[in-house]
Amino acid sequence: MKTINKISFQDIASIPQLVKDFLNQEIEGFEEYTFSLDNFMKRLHEKQNSFTSDQREILADVLEDQLSGLTLSSKQKQNLNDLKLKNTFTITTGHQLNLFSGPVFFVYKILQTIKTCSYLKENFPDFNFVPIYWMASEDHDFAEINHFKTENDYYEINEKSGGAVGRIQITDTFFISEFEKEFKDFVFGTELILMLKEAYKTGNTLTQAIQILVNRLFSDFGLLILDGDSKELKNRIKGTFKDELLNFTLYKTSKEKVELLTEKYGKVQVNPREINLFYLTNTRDRIDFDGKKYVIVDKNIQFTEEEILSELENYPEKFSPNALMRPVYQETILPNLAYIGGNAEIMYWLELKDYFKEINLPFPILIPRNSMLFLKEKTLGKIEKLQLKIEDFFQNFTTITNNKILDNNKILRLLEEKESQLINQFSELKQAAETTEKSFGNMVKAEEVRQMKSFKRMKKRLLHAEKIKQNEMLERLENLFLNVHPSKNWQERVYNFSVFFADHGYSWLETCLEEMQIEESKLIILAI
Repeated sequence: MKTINKISFQDIASIPQLVKDFLNQEIEGFEEYTFSLDNFMKRLHEKQNSFTSDQREILADVLEDQLSGLTLSSKQKQNLNDLKLKNTFTITTGHQLNLFSGPVFFVYKILQTIKTCSYLKENFPDFNFVPIYWMASEDHDFAEINHFKTENDYYEINEKSGGAVGRIQITDTFFISEFEKEFKDFVFGTELILMLKEAYKTGNTLTQAIQILVNRLFSDFGLLILDGDSKELKNRIKGTFKDELLNFTLYKTSKEKVELLTEKYGKVQVNPREINLFYLTNTRDRIDFDGKKYVIVDKNIQFTEEEILSELENYPEKFSPNALMRPVYQETILPNLAYIGGNAEIMYWLELKDYFKEINLPFPILIPRNSMLFLKEKTLGKIEKLQLKIEDFFQNFTTITNNKILDNNKILRLLEEKESQLINQFSELKQAAETTEKSFGNMVKAEEVRQMKSFKRMKKRLLHAEKIKQNEMLERLENLFLNVHPSKNWQERVYNFSVFFADHGYSWLETCLEEMQIEESKLIILAI
């Protein structure tokens, strides 16, 4: 495996402009929350002064209890002990409990979190940094997480859903025998099959399954796995949840930021609600307020103000944060300095800064996660043979294809030459016409528009004709695009990690870790 290229997010057309502007420190008020050692030093002192020894003890105890069923490495045990020290901080990433981890970027974001901790330790040797994977165990959209895809197959689990997905117990294991058929002959196929069987054993919850899998993959790196579905941890955020129920503070204080982001970028990732909490029973349902009572949407449950506050006080585990409240919960219970997430995650975090200030909670550094792409040498050879660059596949590929089809086309060159001449002629004519009479100048302009449209039509017809003539070339380009973008999407958002682990095992993880960028957000392309 060798690195072919590392492309900055700034040079990739599909990266949202909001993320690019954030990375360029072009969003006012967020300059101190981008990646830099100076910014980390500020966040260190800020968090150290706000996170108490009592909070550390509770966090360490909860983690120790949650991880008690796993075999921990010496590095994990050290990190658990270090969390009790006031000079220890966390770097966090989070993700849903996708079946067998889902798309491979799940692995990349965890490895970036781990490497960021090592980088910070090198630069701040007097402090300790612990990588945390936050399990989105309270999500209720089972259809989003109940499957994964390999190069040759699609795997799915069927269970009764509607509540917090982490609590779902596994009964359907048919997908394991199907997976075994695909991977039994690979070098590390047996290792993958054993992982799958251990994690998705009948009776395990989806939370337990992901704990087992993630621990098997990352325990030697010291990663700690945290489940927010915890009464002890939610006791720490009851005051914020109470304020949310009574005062709608997140909605009110984020309103201005949401409007600014919407005005500049067209929309925000998640629109805040007046109450950004769910209520957990056998299902997970939104809490609404009708002006008199608190209503659990889609359930025949209502509370008066006194009743719901009593419920929160006695059963905080029944209250679940939504996508916007989850970052608040996370930063309340962790001595956290930075969050590593995908573009969509970073975009909704940006809505929350004013709310964090309102509740006196330190806002973390935000780090858009790196992307990785593994291409076979054969694919890279085809790209080179067609005189294309790998960067071309992350621009407007329709434009790239059209240019390739029309490359060295004599008629196109002649059309462009005549079009250029015509533009110059009309420019001269307009200047002369406008000295005569304004209406005459307008007529010349109208005629120019008409003739330019004719050239555009001719180019379009030419392209259509050339595509028919060069059908073989077009097919090669389209197939090559699908080799780089399976299912017309980024590879990391389609394939499961097993596609790469099957041939290379843990050395593939080591390669990913070694090549992972820390100070910049990039797409890292490797030959495999």
